Amino acid sequence: MNHSPDIHARLTPAMRLLVERMAQAPYPPMHTLTAAEAKAAYAASIGVLDVPKPELARVEDLHIPARDGHRLPARLVAPTHDAGLPVLLYLHGGGFTIGSIESHDILCRTLSLLSGAAVLSLDYRLAPEWRFPTAVHDAWDALHWLAGEGGAALGIDTGCIAVGGDSAGGTLAAVSALHARDEGIPLALQLLIYPGTTDHQDTDSHATFEHGPVLDKVLIDWFFHHYIDSVDRSDWRFAPLKSAEVDDVAPAWMGLAECDPLVDEGVQYADKLRLAGVPVDLEIYRGVVHGFVTMGRAIPEARQLHQDAAAALRRAFER
Repeated sequence: MNHSPDIHARLTPAMRLLVERMAQAPYPPMHTLTAAEAKAAYAASIGVLDVPKPELARVEDLHIPARDGHRLPARLVAPTHDAGLPVLLYLHGGGFTIGSIESHDILCRTLSLLSGAAVLSLDYRLAPEWRFPTAVHDAWDALHWLAGEGGAALGIDTGCIAVGGDSAGGTLAAVSALHARDEGIPLALQLLIYPGTTDHQDTDSHATFEHGPVLDKVLIDWFFHHYIDSVDRSDWRFAPLKSAEVDDVAPAWMGLAECDPLVDEGVQYADKLRLAGVPVDLEIYRGVVHGFVTMGRAIPEARQLHQDAAAALRRAFER
């Protein structure tokens, strides 16, 4: 895909080089694949651009019960075996259609190592086999379980929980934070990395980056075609900007990519939270694209986000 010279010039040198190499790679565009083929292709790319995988003291695979009896795979990682650690429930990105515990394992381990907290990564169910709102229910069921008997059984501090995610996972994290508020479960932080928040992709940044790089309109439409019916797009559980009110939700740390179709809706959600009196720390990483958080081997801004997000977790857990 060709990009306008103006957009190309906005990228950092490292990001520009990576985008060029990705464009030259002999792989079919994801939107031309079936969902199963896209899942496999994404899985095959795991770790190629990521930082080295940290080795942590505790790595535990487990299952979490969902409301319909399904057992959701999850992975708990922690830098120590100490009891009473705070915990981040992490929800991976991938347009509600691709991604897994494995695709975000290095990121979760890195956040755990840098923050000193435990991180519980969830394999929520994906489209098209499981359409909206199954992923929303899975995320909420996991958070509810973690704040109750599940967290106690794992030996973590059930009174010191954060929820976070990137892209589609950021959407699920924002929605889960609203659910937690409504159910009286206190959260220390919602950690939102370029989340989707709008019902229709009609912001200026969606127009500017309609053709990417990396994430473009065709791919966004492909993801949402698999995930949600058009009649449900205005549901706040898909588009948290449509939530009637966000008062008293958990404080937020948000990390956005400047050259990303989703950047404007991220800023809009930050503004909505702030207008409701919710504390928000917002970082916009200049010259990088959607998905950069798992490109730390090549993109220094990814490594900076890791540090910033971990620092936000430490501050939140110390309150």
